[in-house]
Amino acid sequence: MQGKVCVITGATSGIGLVAAERLAGMGARLLLVARDKARGEAAFAQIQAHAPATAMRIVHGDLSLLAEMNRLGAEIAALEPRIDVLINNAGAMFAERGVTADGLERTFAVNHMAYFVLTNRLKPSLVAASQARIVNTASAAHHRATGLDFDDLQSQRDYRYFTVYGRSKLANILFTRELARRLAGSGVTANCLHPGFVATRFGNNNRGFFRLGIGIAKLFAISPEKGAETIVYLASSPAVATVSGGYFAERRPARLSQAAQDDAASRRLWDESARIAKLPA
Repeated sequence: MQGKVCVITGATSGIGLVAAERLAGMGARLLLVARDKARGEAAFAQIQAHAPATAMRIVHGDLSLLAEMNRLGAEIAALEPRIDVLINNAGAMFAERGVTADGLERTFAVNHMAYFVLTNRLKPSLVAASQARIVNTASAAHHRATGLDFDDLQSQRDYRYFTVYGRSKLANILFTRELARRLAGSGVTANCLHPGFVATRFGNNNRGFFRLGIGIAKLFAISPEKGAETIVYLASSPAVATVSGGYFAERRPARLSQAAQDDAASRRLWDESARIAKLPA
């Protein structure tokens, strides 16, 4: 990883921060995407303390908003004309339904559309690198989703937070599989992963009993250090240098749900996402 450029979202805490530290320790050059400036600066300082020689940049923006996704994509592409690894790791779960300024349900916006827009905006920089990799953080929670409702992608009719979260993770896998198909022959691979249930800040954006329940569950969760292992593996291991379209857990191929293997749904999700983002299909 010496000198390789790694762009990481969701790197200010949890598994993203651990992955950034480990990749920095391998000699990678980092560009971190952070929403909160204070947490971004704290992560920057922590990584520098861990690997003082690391070349690192940080950019700030709100990945729930389409305009910010596009702005960040353009800014990163201008800073890094060659990107070796893109790690889409930012994500959230919301106890109550809410919509962004774009009219998108928040889980769908942060957990799926940010992956879609940022990856498409950075595609030229990824193709410009030799054997670039895209790593998308998904989840075994996708097994709770029987499929995507393309007539209600914004969950207006029935909002149940864990079902909606599971659908967003299903979307991550369907996106990864279609992305891998479209990138075939380009030298860029795309894989996704289940990190495990990890004790991080995940869910802390909520209040009341939901936050309390998540906090209690985290008593039985694995550490961020353990959760980051598969991210680092997919970003750096020679063993998966030519693997694309895969779903991994504990550094091994993992079982997909039937819905996650629906190639027609992968293509339709891509088309719908391109329409929402006003990008070429």
